[in-house]
Parts: sequence; C-alpha cells; structure tokens
Amino acid sequence: MARIAVIGAGMASLAAAARLAVGGHQVVVLERTSTYGGAVGRLARDGFAFDTGPGLLTLPAVYRDLFVKTGRRPLEECVELVEVDPASRHVFADGTDLVLPNASRSGTIAAMDAAFGPGSGERWSELMVRARETWEAMRRPMLEDALPADPWPFGRDPYPAVRRGFGPGRSKPSLAKVAAAELRDPRMAALLESHLLAHGIDPREGPASAAVLPYLEATFGVWYVRGGLRELARAVHERCLERRVDFRFEAEVANLLVADGRTAGVRLADGSEVAADIVVAGSPVPALYSDIGGWDTDSSPWPFTGPLSEGSRLTVHLALRGSRPSGTAHRTVVHAADGDRALDWLTARRPAQLPPPGALTVTVLRPDDPATRPDEGHEAVTLTAVVPAHEPARKRARTVDWNAPGAADSFADLMVAAAEAAVPGLRSRELWREVRTPVDVERDTGVAGGAVPAPSLAGAGGILLRSANRSPFPGLYCVGGWAHPGGGLPHAGMSAAIASDLVFGGPGGSR
Repeated sequence: MARIAVIGAGMASLAAAARLAVGGHQVVVLERTSTYGGAVGRLARDGFAFDTGPGLLTLPAVYRDLFVKTGRRPLEECVELVEVDPASRHVFADGTDLVLPNASRSGTIAAMDAAFGPGSGERWSELMVRARETWEAMRRPMLEDALPADPWPFGRDPYPAVRRGFGPGRSKPSLAKVAAAELRDPRMAALLESHLLAHGIDPREGPASAAVLPYLEATFGVWYVRGGLRELARAVHERCLERRVDFRFEAEVANLLVADGRTAGVRLADGSEVAADIVVAGSPVPALYSDIGGWDTDSSPWPFTGPLSEGSRLTVHLALRGSRPSGTAHRTVVHAADGDRALDWLTARRPAQLPPPGALTVTVLRPDDPATRPDEGHEAVTLTAVVPAHEPARKRARTVDWNAPGAADSFADLMVAAAEAAVPGLRSRELWREVRTPVDVERDTGVAGGAVPAPSLAGAGGILLRSANRSPFPGLYCVGGWAHPGGGLPHAGMSAAIASDLVFGGPGGSR
C-alpha cells in the first residue's frame, strides 16, 4: 500500500483519488481553497443557484465507468442525469433561428434544411461522417491511452480532407477552412466553428480535427445534472469519502519533496510536510518542479500549452423575475454578427478592453430546474462568453486587465444586450446579476490569468497536446485539464483513469 498525495480537489483529482483508494492506497487530497470541485462550483443567493463552471455534460459514460469501478452505487443512483432536448438553439445576426434536436441525425438534417435551405442538412451530415472517421482515429491513442514517449505524430491532423491534401498552398488547413469548403454557408461555418471557439481557440488556426466536438454531442448526446453540475462534483467527493480518502482543505502546496532521486511528498505553504510515495498533481503548480534536478522546466513547461489555448471565460449570472416559458431551449448560442472581428479581438496580442460592435458570441443557459430558482415566478439564467485571460499571465498570453475600473460591468452589459436575441425583454426582467471574470477563475483554479484548458486535439503541429500523465520525475503524475488529454469534464475523468492505471503498474488506459 502506497501513500499518495493528490494536489488539488478538482474533478480530475477527485476521480483519481477515488480510483487510487479503491486499489488499497492511502490517499490524501490537498486543496488550497475551502472546498472541492475546482472550476465546477456553485453560486447561491436569494433562492437562486447557478453553476459557476460548465453547465452541461457530454460523454457521461466516463463518469459511469468511474462509479462502476469505485463502488456499488452507479452514477444514476448518485445524481439525476437528464438528456437535454433540444440539444441547442442557434441565433444568427440575419435572423436565422436554428433548433437542433439531441442525438437525432434525421431531425438535425430537417432542422438545417428548414433554417439554411435544402441540401444544407445533408452537407452537415456528410461532414459529421468525416468527423466520425476522425474520432475513430483519435479516440484510443489520444483519449484512452497514455501519451506516448513521442507524441509529435499527433501533430498531424487526421481529418480525412487534411490527410488527402487540402489543395495547393494549404498545407495547414484549419477548421475554418474546412467549414468554408465543405459547408459553403457562413452561418453553418459559424455553427461548426463555435464548438472550438467555446474553448478559446481561433478556428482559423485550430485543427480540422475539432469537427469531433459537435460529432460527440450529436452521437452521445448532451446531458444536464439535476441541481446543476455541482451535484456531479458532490457525488464524486462523496464517493471519495466512502473510499476513505482524507481531505485537507486550505492546504496550499508549495514544493515537492525529493529523496534519493524520486518523489517523497510535498511541502505546504505553512511549512509543514506531507510524506508520500507518490504525488498526483491535479493543478499546474510550477513551483513543484523548481528544485528537481534533471528536468529542464524551460523546455518542458507546465502546463504544456501554446498560443491557441490561452482564453478564459466571463460569466454573468442573472436572477430574473418572470417564469421560464414552456419549450425554452436549455442552451442558446447567439452568434456574433462579424465573426472575424470577434476572433481578431480575442486573439490580438494586446486586445482592447471591449470587443468592437457586433463582435461577440454569447452562450445562454436556461435550465428547466426548480433547484435553480426560488419559485416558478422566477428564472435563473447564465451567460458565458470567451474572453482574453487576465493580466498578468504567462508571457505569451493574450490578456486584458479585468480588474480595471468598469471593465467587467461594461463587458457584462454587452453580453446582456446580445443575449436579448435569445431572451426578449431580458434587461427589464433583471433583479440582480453576479459577474465572474477570469480573475475569479484564477482564484478558484489557481491557473495564471484564469486560462481555461481546451481538450487535446490532433493537428495544428501538436499545439493542443498536453503534459504526459507520467512526469519525467519518478513518483510524480499529472491529471486534469493541463495534462493529457486536456480540458473538459470528460477529459478530466479520462486523465484520472490513465494516471491511476499508470500508478497501478499498467500501461495507462481509461478503457
């Protein structure tokens, strides 16, 4: 039985702790804040409740597997999973309104033909067939197995058109180029690109393999956890307690302890030490590596990230008077009127504090859940937009000073105005709002600038690959969004499964 210290109590750390404890190890979780869940938090006020992190779940099978492998009660006995239907609504600046059903190919084709014109749905369906081929090529090596010693072959994009060659002068085709060539409608292109933009990545640079993101939603569905995604964090935390995982909150890790050339535990910020045979790092803590000999932290940085994945999110939680209309979509995306100007602002080396007019895409979440509101005469709505990270951050990052006077409130006003395309009369219904900026994300997750990790994707020269789950230093393992296979709730569970298998002496695999 090994002594294992897990750094952080985010979703990947919780999942890893539960899996490792089931194997008979003595596991302690060290969390610098006062609670578990990391980015999966909750805001409660005046009878309203909001998820402060992700609001929807894809690939629930990852967490079903976790609960099967760690105890008797399956996931569905611990939380109530609800399939979201329709999966999403999309509102475009020209007035086009598209409502997509959940996991229905024929329904999607019909909806697109009605919104974009005959033949549109079939073009989208054909692209999803190519996305399925991409998924089948990526799934095992990039999501279910440990990162190989030489990951750079993953820098090649497996999307079919890319493998065949994308035409003269296009040696590095992007998702945006594929969208333009294969969908031939700027609204449909914006729909495809929005799945990558949601992770703060410019689709003009991001890989065509990102077509797997809408494919996963269309194939495996979109899910909501009754009571909010924070309920999933609660359930995983309770599973850890059932497996006798020890939790120590407000215990910030400062350094890694080293003895005889391998991990010996960690030193906390208060100077105390926690001895451990193995350390699993669920947070990007560069200080861990400062005293490790033989690991060049300049050439092997933590996190392994690049200029395509440094965006953050600004969220506006709205308490509204008036009931939620029957048939309202849970998720609506209000697309920017000028997508290129929106991307130019997001990716600028020194972006302006606010985007230019019409250059803002906003996601609106309106859950039909009594647990989120004081009564039927009120509604809880969350608006989210991808924004540059907060300054100061990593020196390559594109940042904005979100602490500047009026910055957050001015941006929130723009988001609310844009969201009225999805929620008519929104401003007149507002009781109060809470604005959460990248500064809040940084506080909750410990990540510089509040950057939000994107999932690992093949292509783009490997810029979206993450650190391997087994570090170069003996006894140190990595999980979470800044480790393989990247950000997102499903990927958090996958990284925990891979790292746990490595600790158990296996090859590393989440199957």
